[in-house]
Amino acid sequence: MFNSKISEWFYEYSNDIYQFLIYYLGTSDVEDLVQEVFIRAIKSVDHFEGKSSPKTWLFSIARHVAIDEIRKRKRRKMKDILMMRPHEDEALNNPEKVFNMNETNQELHRVIQTLKSNYRDVIILRGIKELSISETANVLNWSEEKVRLTFHRAIKALQKEKERFL
Repeated sequence: MFNSKISEWFYEYSNDIYQFLIYYLGTSDVEDLVQEVFIRAIKSVDHFEGKSSPKTWLFSIARHVAIDEIRKRKRRKMKDILMMRPHEDEALNNPEKVFNMNETNQELHRVIQTLKSNYRDVIILRGIKELSISETANVLNWSEEKVRLTFHRAIKALQKEKERFL
């Protein structure tokens, strides 16, 4: 019964969700995210008690999907910055760029090693290994706020050191 309701809601609201995600993310490549919204709806339909309309409930899910996507993009961008990677398709077409990328990664490794241990730990866990804030906090036995603050400071220190070394 719930799956048929979700199917009805998909036909009724998927275009609205699609438009919402386009505006929220600033890109028209959101078809997969629309599907993700309805997959999450299927998984959590037992929690929908009819207190709100299906449309507002789906928009709430869509907002969380969009926020997750933004975080994922930021992590990917941060990792690319930390690894000093060009776009992958550029690197694959040019052996010289691959060689230079390896040298740059070695330089980055040296720069990371010059940072104090707290900064080095949080950069490796959050920036390179892409652990979440809570996962990083668990690994380091820190509060989530300390992870956020230390990561922010570590990125600034890393950028400053990179400028000095590179």
